[in-house]
Amino acid sequence: VQLQASGGGLVQPGGSLRLSCAASGRTFTNLHMGWFRQAPGKERELVATIGWGGGSDSYADSVKGRFTISRDSAKNTVYLQMNSLKPEDTAVFYCAAVRYGGSWRRPDYWGQGTQVTVSS
Repeated sequence: VQLQASGGGLVQPGGSLRLSCAASGRTFTNLHMGWFRQAPGKERELVATIGWGGGSDSYADSVKGRFTISRDSAKNTVYLQMNSLKPEDTAVFYCAAVRYGGSWRRPDYWGQGTQVTVSS
C-alpha cells in the first residue's frame, strides 16, 4: 500500500486546513486509517482514526471538537479537517493504515509527512 499525504501549509491561529491521504495498491476498504503528528522535540502522537467502514472514528483529547476525520472509499482517500488551529498544532502530520486485526501501536503502512505550521 502506498499512502500519499497532502494539504499541509502555513495558517494563522484560528484558521483551518484539510489534509488528504490517497491510498493505492490494496483494497482501501479493508484498512483502518488514521493520522499521526510529530512536533519538534516531541513523541509522535496519534491524532485521529477511522474504521474500515467509515465509522468508529476516534480523536486525541487535544484535538477533539476541532478536527474531523473522514474517508471517501470511492476515491481511496482519507481526510483530516482541522479547524480552530492553534500554534501547538504545529507538527509534521503523517497518515497511516492498519490492516484488520492490527494495532495502532504498530501501523502497517505509513505515508510521507506533510508540514502544518500555525503561526501569525
